[in-house]
Amino acid sequence: MRQTLKLDFYLRFYTHPGQSILLVGDIPELGDGQVGSAIGLNYVNGEFWHGSVTLSQLPAAPIHYHYVLHNTDGTLTEEWGDDKFIDTQAFTAAEIQVIDTWNYAGEYENVFFTSPFSKVLLPEHKPGRKTRLKDDVTHIFRVKAPLLKAGEVVCLLGNATALKDWKEEEPLLLTQEGNWWTLALPIPPESFPIEYKYAVWHKKEKRVSQYEAGPNRYLPGDARPDKISILHDGFIHLPNTTWHGAGVSIPVFSLRSKESMGVGEFADLEGLVDWAVKCGLKLIQLLPVQDTTANHNWMDSYPYAAISAYALHPIYLNLEKCAGRKNTGLIKPLNRKKKELNALPELDYEQVMKIKLLTVKELYELQKEEFKEDPDFLAFFEQSKDWLVPYAAFCYLRDKHGTPDFTQWTLHSRYDAEAIRKYTDPEKPHYDSIALQYFIQYHLHLQLRSAVDYAHEQGIVVKGDIPIGIYRYSCDAWVEPRLYHMELQAGAPPDNFAVKGQNWGFPTYNWEEMTKDGYAWWKQRFSHMRTYFDGFRIDHILGFFRIWSIPMDVVEGILGHFEPAIPVHRVEFDQRNIGFDRDRYTRPFINDAVLWEQFGTDSDFVKTHYLQDAGNGFYTLQEPYSTQRKIEAAFGQLEVNPFNEKMRIGLYDLVSNVILLEVEGSDGQQFHFRISMEQTSSFRYLEWHTQQQLKDLYVNYFFSRQDDFWQREAMRKLPALKRATNMLVFGEDLGMVPRSVPDVMRQLGILSLEVQRMPKNTSRDFSHPADAPYLSVVTPSTHDMSTIRGWWEEDRDLTRRFFNNELGQWGEAPKFCEPWINKAIVLQHLHSPAQWAIFQLQDLMGMSEHFRRENPHDERINVPANPHHYWRYRMHLTLEELLQEKAFNADLRLEVEASGR
Repeated sequence: MRQTLKLDFYLRFYTHPGQSILLVGDIPELGDGQVGSAIGLNYVNGEFWHGSVTLSQLPAAPIHYHYVLHNTDGTLTEEWGDDKFIDTQAFTAAEIQVIDTWNYAGEYENVFFTSPFSKVLLPEHKPGRKTRLKDDVTHIFRVKAPLLKAGEVVCLLGNATALKDWKEEEPLLLTQEGNWWTLALPIPPESFPIEYKYAVWHKKEKRVSQYEAGPNRYLPGDARPDKISILHDGFIHLPNTTWHGAGVSIPVFSLRSKESMGVGEFADLEGLVDWAVKCGLKLIQLLPVQDTTANHNWMDSYPYAAISAYALHPIYLNLEKCAGRKNTGLIKPLNRKKKELNALPELDYEQVMKIKLLTVKELYELQKEEFKEDPDFLAFFEQSKDWLVPYAAFCYLRDKHGTPDFTQWTLHSRYDAEAIRKYTDPEKPHYDSIALQYFIQYHLHLQLRSAVDYAHEQGIVVKGDIPIGIYRYSCDAWVEPRLYHMELQAGAPPDNFAVKGQNWGFPTYNWEEMTKDGYAWWKQRFSHMRTYFDGFRIDHILGFFRIWSIPMDVVEGILGHFEPAIPVHRVEFDQRNIGFDRDRYTRPFINDAVLWEQFGTDSDFVKTHYLQDAGNGFYTLQEPYSTQRKIEAAFGQLEVNPFNEKMRIGLYDLVSNVILLEVEGSDGQQFHFRISMEQTSSFRYLEWHTQQQLKDLYVNYFFSRQDDFWQREAMRKLPALKRATNMLVFGEDLGMVPRSVPDVMRQLGILSLEVQRMPKNTSRDFSHPADAPYLSVVTPSTHDMSTIRGWWEEDRDLTRRFFNNELGQWGEAPKFCEPWINKAIVLQHLHSPAQWAIFQLQDLMGMSEHFRRENPHDERINVPANPHHYWRYRMHLTLEELLQEKAFNADLRLEVEASGR
């Protein structure tokens, strides 16, 4: 019997000078899974790194391990996955040698091992028996081949007798073991060196249908009776961009069915699944479904302002399913109201919420004793209590105090876990109000989980959405305020859809604090998504590089700046011969000419009521109007009319008429440029030389100096977070995109978003779906934009250029987007090389002249420029009616199949 076991690790990996390789595994000798305790490997030559350990005691379970690249700047890059393994109990050899291939996270094949593909979309291959090693086995070959079709297996051929001397008639067939196709062989010493290749064997036709591409693989090795060599050969070299899918995107609240009550519900997803199957689609994409109930009014309709990162929204509860057969009598009286709400063209958020909350309270009272003892609920509670108990307490305290602003509460304004544990004790008189939230969340969980299970049974995957921000007065902010900069606001810089930027009002993240526990909050959030979804879209993934940070005294996004960012130092102005006047650059520039441009004949009124004379023809804002937030408060007391609106917006513009934003605490030494500086009158009134020098420094600030810095920021966060989940990760990378973003997303295998009217190449009017990268989603529109038909009517000149240049049509573009135009655009996307083509349901229905909505502008879901937009769009026909549109559904399926999706 062997007393010890030696493990030799060889990694094929080319490194640059200064880089090194670490090895980490789930045994003490390999660091116990902690990268900080990983062992270092030694450089052998341009092809191999090597390390070894000796085990005095064999672990009972297989050892899982992976490699880590230590970069010259001190950062660490972990290879993707943790599926390399050594089963030390499977054989008696005294030495195991593993020859490994680095698994680059950006390899396309890694996508096909994520849960939507491995569990739903790809054909299952019958797993082989666990490899039983005979005494004479010397080598174990392992390779991954995720894109094999049904009836195909991996086979092995090579230039040795043990590898069948390249005889195709009788190749060695591998069996599937986890992610790996595996083969154990005895190879005599005289056979080395060996050249070999993997190939695809068609079981029914009994032939090699395809060899892997590239040069032969090479095994120098040796063979001894007391030694086993394990080859983790990475991926078989087959075409890896052959899989394509199409999907539909729609918020749950926008679904319409005969069974729901004035709003789409989780139960309605089953009808959407049925329609997707009929049309050959493979994916359903949803907006966030978390609870946004903050103020109990229509302002809560904004789905990106959740009061909990985990709790589901009560509006999606189907009351009939919640009631069950026993309590249907309570639901029947609602049928009249149900029909009335379902007949509305749009969602009446307040009415629907009022009815559902009143009814679910009654259902809880009828079921509470039985519910509290339900073993399934108790299991759900045990699994969810870390977020569920604080959430339930938050909801109760919100309603008790009449506000979600916990800073205004007289009770528990500061979260204390032990105090809340006592406060939610079942013996408390208010416990039923707490348990009501448990009841609602449990039934929402059952209904969403049921819908997702149904989708999987039909071969459909479900994609969720993770908002980049959290609501300022949310349970998350209440429980862990240290994780957020509550004194700041997050938003987005200006773009074509919001020319003054966006102010979401969310606090920004305190990344330094989050780093201390390894981003535990984010990892838990990603992990929670796995309960319901197969993949998820990271809303505004640019926030992991830098966020648009806005001071609390600012209303519009235009006065924000990127954080973190390398500021411009005072000395840089001198170096560029820019005369520096701190007040001129950092304070609102207001003179008579500026006032005339902004207010015209109302200039004197503005001077009298809002400004004070600063001498020499210049003015400053009076103290009650010195910030946008003060202006907002002052005008909030006035009647809403066109004149007051003109004054309010004009004063906002005066406040933002600056060139530099001073870094707080820098004593006038550090600054951020105000974005869109050249569009300010403050800039236009500078002399020409100063303008040119400032523009040069502005370009350096926004488009040069930050790139490497922002890349390091993203690579500090995203790899660790992505490793926390096996879901398919999509990134919404729209807007002012740093140059480093595409490379980071490629490195991590995160799918990008390609929108035709928002080209990544800013020198073009449009991107073309045919130019999209494989790991991407192409779409003609998103929920933040007008639909294809709505966009067609917005800018005649832009539409003409699209009609002539992108659709290849002659002459003047039609005034309205006719069905054939809508269809042509959809087909462009279906035939894109992108892995996914996902369409808003409205854009698909726009192909039909028979049931497209009459007014395309009624199809829009959100207007980002309006911070108080009412999210209420609903389908104008029911899912039942959509399922009966046989001609349309058949035509769509035909086009999807013809595109190879």
